[in-house]
Amino acid sequence: MKIVLFGATGMVGSRIAAEAVARGHEVVAVSRSGDAPVDSPRLTAVAGDAGSATTVADLARGGDVAASALAPPRDGTDPRAPFVALNTALLDGLRSAGVRRVVIVGGAGSLEVAPGTALMDAPGFPAEYGPEAAAHADLLAMLRRVTDPRWTCVSPAAVIAPGERTGTFRTGGDSLLTDAEGNSNISAEDYAIAFVDEIEKAEHPQARISVAY
Repeated sequence: MKIVLFGATGMVGSRIAAEAVARGHEVVAVSRSGDAPVDSPRLTAVAGDAGSATTVADLARGGDVAASALAPPRDGTDPRAPFVALNTALLDGLRSAGVRRVVIVGGAGSLEVAPGTALMDAPGFPAEYGPEAAAHADLLAMLRRVTDPRWTCVSPAAVIAPGERTGTFRTGGDSLLTDAEGNSNISAEDYAIAFVDEIEKAEHPQARISVAY
């Protein structure tokens, strides 16, 4: 399978790239820098701006599926409108390229901790993460109005960080997954397994899924 991965050099994107090439997929790794997130003959690193629909179309043409690990701006400005605009350009470019499926890295803040209550609106949610959580929530709302390309949004646990690839985790839907002690964690390596599983199996079209221990 040829996977065109945008945002390929970040903490999550680089692990998705590594997982995909380890399974034998061909990966076109797109980032602003053009750096290679992993050393593999199956990976081609290219520089590109996902905010340009024309660039996205040029890079994605011929791909079997697209993947996005794009992140909201972290420069201190309000990231909500720019992040939606970035993803709008991405989807426009994919449609132009004829790529009909995309799997997207989502956020945890919009996962429900109680009926009608999102994690980002719950008491104790760190204020510094609020803008990024809101940007991901806006992206999810936008995706839910999209029918082409077919999309799946994969939200991580409340805490995602580099760690061990165990291959043992749970997947769910719109609710935050927690362990017996109420913690919600996932390693970036195990998140990447679930993400590439979805790329391969396409089991959750037009839906958001969640991943945690």
